[in-house]
Amino acid sequence: MRALFALAVIALSVYITATLPVRLGLDLRGGTQIVLETRSTPTAKADREATDRALEVLRGRVDALGVAEPTLVRSGSNRIIVELPGVQDPKKAADVLGRTAQLTFHPVVGVADGTEDPATSKPEASKDPKDPKEPDASKEPDASEELVLPDESGQKLRLQDSAMTGKDVKGAQARFEQETGAGWTVTVDFDKAGRTAWAKLTSEAACREVGDPARRVAIVLDDRVISSPQVAPSVACGTGIADGSTQITGSFDDAEARELALLINGGALPVPVETVEQHTIGPTLGASAIEATAWAAVIGTALTILFISIVYRLTGFLAAVALLCYGVISYAALAVLGATLTLPGLAGFVLAIGMAVDANVLVFERAREEYAGMHRPSPRSALTAGFRNAFSAIADSNITTLIAAGLLFFLSTGPVRGFAVTLAIGVAASMISALVITRVLAEFAVDRAWVRRRHLLTGLATTGRVRDLLVRRDPDLMRHPRRWLAASAVLLVLAGSGIAARGLNFGLEFTGGRLIEYTTATPVNPDRARTALADAGFPGALVQSSNDNGLTVRTEDLTNAEAAKVTGTISELGGRTEKIRDELIGPSLGEELRRNALIALGVALGAQLLYLAARFRWLFGTAAVAALAHDVVILVGVFAWLGKPIDGVFLASLLTVIGYSVNDSVVLFDRIRELLGRDRRTPLEQITNKGILQTLPRTINTGMGAVLILISLTVFGGDSLTDFALALLIGLVIGTYSSVFTASPLAIELHRHERGGRRRGSGGGSGGGKPARRSAPARV
Repeated sequence: MRALFALAVIALSVYITATLPVRLGLDLRGGTQIVLETRSTPTAKADREATDRALEVLRGRVDALGVAEPTLVRSGSNRIIVELPGVQDPKKAADVLGRTAQLTFHPVVGVADGTEDPATSKPEASKDPKDPKEPDASKEPDASEELVLPDESGQKLRLQDSAMTGKDVKGAQARFEQETGAGWTVTVDFDKAGRTAWAKLTSEAACREVGDPARRVAIVLDDRVISSPQVAPSVACGTGIADGSTQITGSFDDAEARELALLINGGALPVPVETVEQHTIGPTLGASAIEATAWAAVIGTALTILFISIVYRLTGFLAAVALLCYGVISYAALAVLGATLTLPGLAGFVLAIGMAVDANVLVFERAREEYAGMHRPSPRSALTAGFRNAFSAIADSNITTLIAAGLLFFLSTGPVRGFAVTLAIGVAASMISALVITRVLAEFAVDRAWVRRRHLLTGLATTGRVRDLLVRRDPDLMRHPRRWLAASAVLLVLAGSGIAARGLNFGLEFTGGRLIEYTTATPVNPDRARTALADAGFPGALVQSSNDNGLTVRTEDLTNAEAAKVTGTISELGGRTEKIRDELIGPSLGEELRRNALIALGVALGAQLLYLAARFRWLFGTAAVAALAHDVVILVGVFAWLGKPIDGVFLASLLTVIGYSVNDSVVLFDRIRELLGRDRRTPLEQITNKGILQTLPRTINTGMGAVLILISLTVFGGDSLTDFALALLIGLVIGTYSSVFTASPLAIELHRHERGGRRRGSGGGSGGGKPARRSAPARV
């Protein structure tokens, strides 16, 4: 039955992989992502309903841009995420999306004499065209109620207050009138209320002479006249256009007609929107990231397969086959769920290969112990016992990783969320790979007659060099637990001094601002670029070189026009310049992301504490979470000393380190719990030392699998993944150390304190003799 299930899963995964592609994120295929936030006004609240209405309006605008496969989704109650694949210059998209004022229709009073300031008078509010108190358009209005705006040709027009709004428009469509010879036109249809208002507006305009500017009607969006057509001579005065539809003609080409229809059709947003985040990734950067990560995956996976095949021989090779199946299952799961594969997500996919080794190593190491302890050992019975006894540790360690992935998904945004998805899928797929596929293959292999005659070939009939060395020397690692705690304290002091002395280099996500990365035809000296930008009006710009011809400019919040000025300045220095990355984070969003990062860390530690306390005891849970906090401080301190950025990707690696580090603690505490169940009278430090010696081979072999992957990502993963892989690599080393030499000694000291408190609470002892110092027996 298990074999049929494994075969069905593999066959289905292969079919999905061959027929259903995975959606790539913008950081891999190139394009622009814009995050918009709706803002409340005195008359409209930016709630979930208003944001949904704004989303539909923006969807119509984006569809008319002709972008292939755009994505628009609401995030939270008042944010809209717009993804535009292939759009490298976000200025046009931002202009279209940013036109947030309500669409209005105005009677034209006449031509301004050129002395009026367009900003001197603006309409206070759109008046109901059916309101009997509205002033008659035939009378000369008060100049204070006029709006002066340039028309399409630049001529300034004096406009009356709005007579209609975009709410009265049912739809607009660009058409090519071949029969009448009018060429491209825009047909506008009005609803019931709009039909009456449009008839009134055009009937009053038609009373003017042909050619009189007052015979025109101005269509205004965001204080800009997008069209000001003249009422046709065939329209009678006092009658107007009463059929609820009108046609705007002119010397339009295809693009102009479609853009005008787009603006009229989607002009009325219920609430204003503001760009709080913007990312643009060039296609060359995405392609190089995919290629670099693919090489890292191939090399890292090959090294991991070679390692486990050497250590565990036949069963290790079969586990490597199961790892390949794991990759296919994970890819198929991503495709079925419609998940977007981002660059951190791709790195998480590669990293999960190393983590998938963990479950196989747990089973094989346990099977080796069972084989060595059997009276009449056989590979099949040892393998069965290994799967049975390792299950609880595998389940606990994977649940803690899922907790970290869940927190990443709910408390992060953008590519980091994609990393959380791939990490969670990788955990689920690794369970299937190790507990089902590896088991089917291994049990089938060890049942073959030629394998039964050669027990050493299985890799289970030997205890391994690391275990043999530990058994032979039998070190008492927990003889002086406070010395290990003192060493951890020294590491914490060094990390803390780095944070205090160097400070934290917060990334763009946490500070807000704009970051633009260029490649230039000729190398540009950063100091020279900094001076040129200061002369151009950007004295606070931070300029750094990357690679040979790369340059990164980081400034405060810039408009698209200011960003274009920065690009022009760099082009003058470096010749032909290509913008390969452009990121904008609003200051309010940066503050929110910093707050969410702290919440994520606090919730992560609290969630791990609750789970470990429920599965083990508060004593072990507290020790494990203290070790996790130790890992977090040291990793942040190392990045402070190195001057590396603390950004969203670092947060992803930090939470992954928490999940990965707690895996080691879970495996160790699971073994200590098992040993305590057999022997309740042996002191806890001896039980802990025994548990460490028994699980250390697993810790080393699992760590090697992950280290090989991370080294490959660091060396071959490219600049985009170097800091990510480095943080995980440092965290892996620190996490392995802390689970053995921080969590375990701390649990021993907490146990001694707990037992000492109980003795004092019971009144101490009788007599004045001083009892011999002996650690109390452990209790579960």
